[in-house]
Formats: sequence, structure tokens, C-alpha cells
Amino acid sequence: MNSLYAVSPLDGRYAGRTEPLREYASEAALMRARVRVEVEYLVALADLDTTPLEIGERHREYLRTLYEEFDESDAELIKQIETEGYGEYDATNHDVKAVEYFVRERIADPKLAHAIPWIHFALTSEDVNNLAYRLLVKGGVENVLLPKLERLRTELAELAREYRDVPMLARTHGQPATPTTFGKEMAVFASRLGRAIGRVKDARDGLQGKLAGASGTYAAHVAAYPDVDWPEFADSFVADLGLERAPLTTQVNPCDDLAELFDALRGANNVLLDLDRDAWRYVSDRYLGQDAAKGETGSSTMPHKVNPIDFENSEGNLSKANSDLVFLGDYVTESRLQRDLSDSTVKRNIGAAFAYCLLGYVKLQAGLGKVVPNEQVMRDELDATPEIIGEAVQTILRREGHDDAYERVKDLTRGQRVTLDDFRDLFEDLDVDDETREELLALTPAGYTGVASEMVDELGAE
Repeated sequence: MNSLYAVSPLDGRYAGRTEPLREYASEAALMRARVRVEVEYLVALADLDTTPLEIGERHREYLRTLYEEFDESDAELIKQIETEGYGEYDATNHDVKAVEYFVRERIADPKLAHAIPWIHFALTSEDVNNLAYRLLVKGGVENVLLPKLERLRTELAELAREYRDVPMLARTHGQPATPTTFGKEMAVFASRLGRAIGRVKDARDGLQGKLAGASGTYAAHVAAYPDVDWPEFADSFVADLGLERAPLTTQVNPCDDLAELFDALRGANNVLLDLDRDAWRYVSDRYLGQDAAKGETGSSTMPHKVNPIDFENSEGNLSKANSDLVFLGDYVTESRLQRDLSDSTVKRNIGAAFAYCLLGYVKLQAGLGKVVPNEQVMRDELDATPEIIGEAVQTILRREGHDDAYERVKDLTRGQRVTLDDFRDLFEDLDVDDETREELLALTPAGYTGVASEMVDELGAE
């Protein structure tokens, strides 16, 4: 299909940027993951001493090619079985049953035909689905989203270290405030993002899979083989897939683990949204200059403009991602009684939420790659705002025992334009020793940054 006619921008305008998630978010990817679960479950049954099922090493290798070499023709066959029927199979109108029949079709070899009754043995569709989704979610987070987040953190740390000593006017409540350094402010974002990445990793590692039958009781398993410790079998099987077993479930995995992951991603996105908005303001204040790409248009009517479009695009996509992640986290954790199917269609949108995350990360990285701190503009604004040393003045005077220090500086500066000469006049009138007067006279906006530059080294301790 021509991408110009795609319903969603994820598969249209942004298809090239969301392509890395196709391996984890497409319907074909879900089919492949379901095939993997069915095949590995079949092999695990063969490993039980209790069952008469035997599968030799050569046939195990073949079975695993069903998902390891899964391709477009395989996906199309599963879809045909589901919607039209194929060979001896009528249309299932059931996506998981279609996968079962696909595996049956692929092992028609006489030496494997004996395994056909054991495909999907005692399982409910949700046993396959919940495991398949978690394999995809874990892979998408691990191989696509986390590398982008970690790269962003690295770039922020590099900015922090490179510009650790560049003084910059801070703003609290949008008003001029005690100076900082550009590097220290980037270090704040790098530190926050590092902690957020840690939460995402914890949630990824805590994903839980369910394999317990139609009502979460192993009833069919026990009916067939009452002497097998099926919860122990499930422990081993789910662990082999790289997940933890969810011990108590209904037919559905309760999905609290997915909700925790979605919330952790939202936390990382919130850090980056904060950065997007600050970067946009820094561009507006000319603290950040932007590289102008040759041939690029900033405005259809104002030729001079170089707009901060990457930060704006990132903000929009991360906001959309967070909206979707909140919805998903709320929805998938609820199910009427032991099972209803409303979550089935909702879970198909996990990939879209991840895709909006990815777009946000990619565009923010592009934005950071185009900006350069304008040190002179920052210094000029500091020089033009001498009132910000008022905090230092009144604090030093408090140290010297002046109980009216705050009020004297407030009378001089609040709501008024002042100069360093105004402060010097104040210092001449103060009842302080010469050493203290010299200390006050040495104060400058650019020099009033505390240990901001040294604080960048805190990144090394994380």
C-alpha cells in the first residue's frame, strides 16, 4: 500500500522511523510469537516423562524453524486459515486456533504426525497470547526503546560535561533567579532519565507469564495427568521463555506487570517532555542556536525562521504516547469475572504506544543534535540582570549579624531595574569590615553559580 493512503501516520508519514518496531508490534510478529509458544510448549511436553510424546533432536530443530524462519508466506497462511480456511481446515475466525492449525499443517511429516494431538494440549488461547505478547513487549523495550533512551542519556551527560562551566541565568516562576550553568541543568535531566531507565529495566525484568488453563486452575492438565506437578512445569516453561510465572490468575494474566512497564515508560517520557519544553524555551531565548539545514523551510511566509520543530514534534509524540500508555495500563488490568475479550483489541495498540515513544525519542535526539549553546547570549543576559546577586548579598549580611539584611536588599531590588553600581553604593553605606565589603564588591552574576559545575560529576556516581 502506498504510505500516502495509510490511516495512521505511524504507517504513513512516519513509517520509516517506526520500522524498527515491526519485528515486535506487527500482526505478523504476534503470529510468530504465538508459533514460538506453541512449538516450545510441544517440546516441553515431550520432555515430561509422563507423556508418551517423543520428539528427536532433528525434529526439534525443524519445529523451531517454524518461528525462527517465519516469513511473510507463513503469516499469510495463518491469516488465510483464520479468514477463509485452508485444505481440511474451515475458516476458524479465531486467530490463535489458526496458529494451531498452521503448526499442524507444517508438521504433517509422517515422523512428526504423532505429535499433532499434543499441539495446544490443555491450553486456552490466553495461555498462548499472554506469553506471546510479553515476548514481543520485552523485545521491543529491550531492543528498540531502551537503546534510544540510553543514547539520549549519554548525549545529555556529554552536554553536561562539555558545558559544565557555562553560566546561565536560571528562572524560577519564569522570573530571573540565582544563576546556574547550562551543563548542570543538562546533568539534572541526565540524572532523572538514568533513574527512569532503571525503572523501565526493572519493569521489563518483572514481566510475568501465565500458563494455567481455562480458569487458571490447570484443570485440563490435571484431568489428563494428575500426577504431574503442573505449576512446577509452568515455572520451568515460562522461565525458559525469559519470563517469571504469574502464580495466581484467572483465565487471563492480570497484566499488572504490563501496567507497571507502561507507567515506567511514561515516567521516562515525562522527563523528556520536561526537557523538550525547556529546550524550546532556551531556543526562544536564544540560549540555544540551531543549525539551519540547507533547503529547509522554517516558515512559509517568514524566510528568516529556524523553528525548533524537532522538540515540538517530540513533545507532541511523547504526549500522545503517554495518553495511550495511561489508557493501556488502566484497561488491561481489568477483566470481568474470569475472562472477557475486550482487552484483546486493546492490546493490539501496545505497538502504537511504543511507536509514539520511539518517534518522541528520535525527534528529541535530532533536536539535541542541531543545537549549540550560545554562551555570549547567556553571559549578556546575566550581566543585564545584576539584581540576582541580591540573594548572595543578604545571605552574607545575615552571616555578619544584620537582622535587616533581607529587607534592605528587597527595598533596593524588588520590582526595580538596578545596576552593579547601585549595589556598590549600598555596600559603601553598610556597617561591615573591609574584608566583608571586598567580598561583596567581588560578587558578579556570572560568578554566582555555587558548585554547579562540580555537581556534574554526580553523574559519574550513578
